[in-house]
Formats: sequence, C-alpha cells, structure tokens
Amino acid sequence: MQSLLLLRALLDRLPARLNNLPFDQVQRKPSSSAWSLKEELGHLLDSAANNHQRIVRTQLEDTPAMPEYDGDRWVALHRYQRRDWSSLIAIWVGLNRQLLAAAEAVPDAAWSRTCTIADSAPLTLQFVFDDYVDHMLHHLRHMGVEVDDLVSAAAGAP
Repeated sequence: MQSLLLLRALLDRLPARLNNLPFDQVQRKPSSSAWSLKEELGHLLDSAANNHQRIVRTQLEDTPAMPEYDGDRWVALHRYQRRDWSSLIAIWVGLNRQLLAAAEAVPDAAWSRTCTIADSAPLTLQFVFDDYVDHMLHHLRHMGVEVDDLVSAAAGAP
C-alpha cells in the first residue's frame, strides 16, 4: 500500500530534513495567530496521537465513534513554541513508529472497516490512514520541507 511505503520513507528521511531547518526559521511566528514551524510540527504530533487511536480502535471495535479534536487548542495546551525542536522531532518519530506498527498490523480485509469522527459519515480505515498521511504531507510542504521526492518514490514502488 502506497501510504504505508510513504510513511516508512518519511520515518527514514524526514528527521534529518527537519533537523537541518535553521533555528530562527522553526522559532519564527509569521503572525500572532499563525503557527510557527515548532507549533505546526506539534500539530502533527497531535494528529499522530489521534489517528493512532483511530487505527487501533477501528481494528478492535465495530464502527467506533471517535471524537474530533481542536487542533489550535491542542497546540496551545502542549506549548510547542516553548519546546525543544530536536525533542519534538524525536516525539514525531516515536509516535509515527507506533502508528505505523498499528497500520502494518491491519489485515487486508480490515482496511474496509469503518469508524465515524465527530458527526462524519462512516469512514473506512483505508480512508483514515490515507487522509492522515495526506494531511501530514500538506503540513510538511507548508513548512517548506521537501517531501515530493519521497511521494514519487512511494508511488513508483511495486
């Protein structure tokens, strides 16, 4: 599955790319209401934590109902702007390795199992996982991190 390959590639290559971003760039807030790169990576930590729950519970429960989460409030609560960049990268790696382990455990037939998120229509586990990876790519591109080479390599993999 392309999203699994892509997440593996991101885990292998992204930490170095994030570590190479200049400190002033990761710290800078474009405006008082916009996230810094630290906060945006923090949002990806929160997304990984929430989506890990979705992947696990959808495998274990019949059509679980998942809550939505307020990204802005989660970022504020975790105070990512005050946190160490290299620690945030390490947490990103750990959370995504855990999420990947749960996704790799999904039997082929279980990708069609469904859950709801907030008041959504039923969503397949396949959709939830693919959407998670797409959401991450969106934010990484917004952060100025090169990911298209990894996307292309995953798309070309057999």
